[in-house]
Amino acid sequence: MTAVLTKQEERISEMIAWGAAKKDVARLLYISEHTVDKHVRNIYEKTGCSKINELSAWWFCTRFNISFSLSPLVTKMVSIALLIIFSYGEIKETSQITQPRLRTRARTERVVTRSRSPRYREELIA
Repeated sequence: MTAVLTKQEERISEMIAWGAAKKDVARLLYISEHTVDKHVRNIYEKTGCSKINELSAWWFCTRFNISFSLSPLVTKMVSIALLIIFSYGEIKETSQITQPRLRTRARTERVVTRSRSPRYREELIA
């Protein structure tokens, strides 16, 4: 299933395959979201995909020369391997976020204001 995409459609399909939102694609390519939607519809039509998941699978299969006509066993093995790789990356990324912080005490400074000197008090009394 080979589809001939324009360079812009190739860029957009790659960004979407890697998980970018249409809004992010528009911002990164300096085009409107409406233009991105139009390109995505054209990509769907040319590739025969109807969902973003299918488009991602199509992009990775064509990019890495993975045959679309794999046996069900091989397809499951490849998908499990990709899922493990993806899950490892997600776990590693979130573990950095959820690591406990080192407990440090907040430093507070005590501001001492002294009352007037004793000599000044004596002058007031006298």
